[in-house]
Amino acid sequence: MMNKLKLSLTATLSITSLYTAPGASAFVPGSSRINTFRRTLIQTSLSTEDEYGIGMDQAAMMESDMLVAVDRNDVLIDGAVVSKRTAHEFNDEQPRGIAHRAFSIFLFNEKGELLLTRRADSKITFPGVWTNTCCSHPLYAMTPNEVDEVPSAYPNFPGIKHAAIRKLRHELGIDPKYVPHEDFEFVTRFHYWAADTVTYGDDTPWGEHEVDYVLFIQCKDEQPEVNVNADEISEFKYVTIDELKNMMKDPELKWSPWFCGIMERGCFDWWADLEGALEGKYCNPEVTYFGPPKEHMAKYNIPAHDENVGVLANE
Repeated sequence: MMNKLKLSLTATLSITSLYTAPGASAFVPGSSRINTFRRTLIQTSLSTEDEYGIGMDQAAMMESDMLVAVDRNDVLIDGAVVSKRTAHEFNDEQPRGIAHRAFSIFLFNEKGELLLTRRADSKITFPGVWTNTCCSHPLYAMTPNEVDEVPSAYPNFPGIKHAAIRKLRHELGIDPKYVPHEDFEFVTRFHYWAADTVTYGDDTPWGEHEVDYVLFIQCKDEQPEVNVNADEISEFKYVTIDELKNMMKDPELKWSPWFCGIMERGCFDWWADLEGALEGKYCNPEVTYFGPPKEHMAKYNIPAHDENVGVLANE
């Protein structure tokens, strides 16, 4: 199937990895059938929290994970459901991939220490980098539903929180009893992009382009047992603010560009006032944009590109 979706970089982009739920007809974004499409896709659940990722490696999930394409304001793009692979492909014709919804979880123990992780070397995008507790995407066709309607879902965003619980189990083996849905606190959203040039060079085929939800959660009563999925996480440790700042000065360590961008734009302050952050003190309805540092710009990322490049638009 092939749909034509408007992009700001060129008049149109042909996307061959769009997903149509079984029983639903293909259609062009903006069609009057969007509500029927979404209902069919959600009702035709492909996976549950318990089933997700079983027997699948990184390459398989690149094809099976169906991401939530959004515009700069985090509004769903009518009919656009792109595979993880398609959304993360960077090249001359698609220099910033396709903007999609994501989340970054910051899990703290009872002492207020952050659970820091290093991505597995087997990860296709940004392997081997240190980052926050868990970084991933809400998906279509999941049970419970992970696709929130914006702006009406603000500030609760139940779908994103379901996705967070699913991925904490998948990547870190954290039982949902330690991370109840109601304990997640939404802080803010960042729209960012970055090419994975550190791994693949300046003609990298991969990158990230996300509207990223920052979620805080603290496990006060009992520190969760961590059983890492070795295909996702290679190391983990709890750190204080000072310990993290010292680690980030170490030139031998690599860091995810989204984590650095989040920390530079308020996260150290939110962490220092963790109680206030968990009570909603810093909850922000706006989506804040930031671009990548120079080392995460590929040769096809040129100064003439603006914030709309790679962002799909509804008709």
